[in-house]
Amino acid sequence: MNIRNIFPTLLLLLAPCSALHLSAQEEEDYEDYIDETTLALPEGLQTQEIDSLLLDWQTRNFLAFDESCETTGENPQFDPQTYAHRLSRLPNVIDMPYNDIVQKYINLYSGRLRATVAVLLGASNFYNPIFEEALESYQLPLELRYLPIIESALNPTAVSRAGAVGLWQFMIGTGKQYGLEVTSLIDERRDPIKASYAAARYLHDLYSIFGDWTLAIASYNCGPNNILKAIKRAGGTKDYWSICPYLPAETRGYVPAFIAANYIMNYYCDHNICPVNTKLPMGTDTIQVNRNVRLERITELCGISGEELRALNPQYRTSLVPGDAHPCTLRMPTAAINAFIEAGDSIYVPVTEVLLTEEVPVVEQPRKKGRGGRGKSVTVRRGDTLGAIARRNHTTVSQLKRLNGIRGSNIRAGQKIRVN
Repeated sequence: MNIRNIFPTLLLLLAPCSALHLSAQEEEDYEDYIDETTLALPEGLQTQEIDSLLLDWQTRNFLAFDESCETTGENPQFDPQTYAHRLSRLPNVIDMPYNDIVQKYINLYSGRLRATVAVLLGASNFYNPIFEEALESYQLPLELRYLPIIESALNPTAVSRAGAVGLWQFMIGTGKQYGLEVTSLIDERRDPIKASYAAARYLHDLYSIFGDWTLAIASYNCGPNNILKAIKRAGGTKDYWSICPYLPAETRGYVPAFIAANYIMNYYCDHNICPVNTKLPMGTDTIQVNRNVRLERITELCGISGEELRALNPQYRTSLVPGDAHPCTLRMPTAAINAFIEAGDSIYVPVTEVLLTEEVPVVEQPRKKGRGGRGKSVTVRRGDTLGAIARRNHTTVSQLKRLNGIRGSNIRAGQKIRVN
């Protein structure tokens, strides 16, 4: 069977993928199957999250089915020794044992979720380089790159029932603890790069607590306190499989689901799963802004669509990038960044429209005009920028540069600056 019959063309048909949905009877049978086998479907791989992934801008624009991939759709079964041998051959640091519950998750991924796996194989080409760079920066096992598959189905805007957000599913408290800003305007849990580095640091800390990767992975799901309680209830043993009965229900299946994800993402060909082709997006770069700017203004002046701009910057919750509050990062194609720079001051929100109303203490004293006709001057404070001085004195950076003969943007504390 050609993969065309497994699911529709992703670039043309963005309605929920029929291959990822079960009929009412199938759903009922599947729920019975889950109950009978004590198998919990990871929340990240549930239907609503897969639908969100299919609607993701990168998925729609850079994933397409492989017309050259022919498959009967048959999912061959192998003896337990084959599965165990394949897991043992993976170049992993983390122990990947084979057992009955791992087998049930392998059956799930290679059977009912095989079309989902095809899409995830394509989407992983976007995100694996980001994950691997973050993990490598903390010298962590690279097989941890498969955790976001069961956490979020590789959907950067995924939101769990408990309120965890992003590829790595951070709760607000944990996200802030690991340096991710969450306000009404910004949610860095949605930023693939920042969230990946925060997750790597968190996993590093969890491993430092337990000295065991299996326990660290389990604690990523349910928190270290629940793992410590389970260890105590199990008589002090630190073996994951021994403390499993004392863990929350979701966590009992979390590690087996992770092991099975490592298996299927490496041995999908052996199960006749055709990965979705990936055309990587054009090169992008980042620019820091120190003043408020609206996404609509960027699309107007920089030749980038609003949808692409939001997809590349999912951390901004509104159309306002609050650079006035602190430097903010924007990711765009190189051509759009060049246009942004060329637009100069015209791209920023005018001072009179600044929405952030935090009062700034005024310490500058105006100087009276003398015979030389000199206007008001102020003293540069530590940490000041031309933009900050311009906003406080209702002028522009260009005007300040003209009045003071400044080239570039370098100023120093104690320097006198004319503002009119």
